[in-house]
Amino acid sequence: MAGQRRFFQLDEQGCIVHVPERPNGFALFLIGDGDHFVNEQTSFWLEHPGRRQWLEDWLERGYTVFSSHLYGWHWGSPKAVRLARQLIYSVLKSEIVNQRIYIVAEGMGALVALQLLGAMPSQIRAVAMINPCLDVRAQLDYEQEHPFVYRRMVREIATAYGLKEEEVPEAVPSLFLSPHDVPVTIWQLAGVSPYPSALHSRKYEQWMKTTNNRVRVVYELPEKRRQLARQIGQFFCQYNELP
Repeated sequence: MAGQRRFFQLDEQGCIVHVPERPNGFALFLIGDGDHFVNEQTSFWLEHPGRRQWLEDWLERGYTVFSSHLYGWHWGSPKAVRLARQLIYSVLKSEIVNQRIYIVAEGMGALVALQLLGAMPSQIRAVAMINPCLDVRAQLDYEQEHPFVYRRMVREIATAYGLKEEEVPEAVPSLFLSPHDVPVTIWQLAGVSPYPSALHSRKYEQWMKTTNNRVRVVYELPEKRRQLARQIGQFFCQYNELP
């Protein structure tokens, strides 16, 4: 893979920055699902053949790409959001990039992206989401039909939020809904996501219609997965000319 990469830690969480051979001056923050990882030597995006292809595509386009382990199965917890903001500021300080970033969020990574949109919308150019989880409470209610998955999710949320397991059903947050005018495109791959579109993507699109007409959902077949990096790159390219 062309370019350079740098591993480091923030709050004992693995982080990585990929610097392309020919930077275009923009940074792209990858926020993965719960099983996405970054350690001292590698990352999910380097090890997974499909995601590595996406990463190479974005680096070829000149994006400085960065990511963090973010405590693993964080379910959009406050400490994950704090670390995400800390990482953004660290990268903006250390790399020669525009101060407004792009975000690609997959699965529960979208929970962090939503809260970043609420906290710092002026520093975000555009957001691409892939099969996102956007409402923790709705997902937990949905998993009640799958007892094993439900119990595991309760344990993960309790750990992420510092709760007792019996507190989770009442304390778990619903959709993080904040008004913003940032362009958001959601790619929903049919039949391959544990997060049903009706509970997440479609609901978010409907709720945002009154405040942001640049939020849309694109439905794709799983065999189109390889084309997503190119589609996301084209989506972001529309906003490269903004200040």
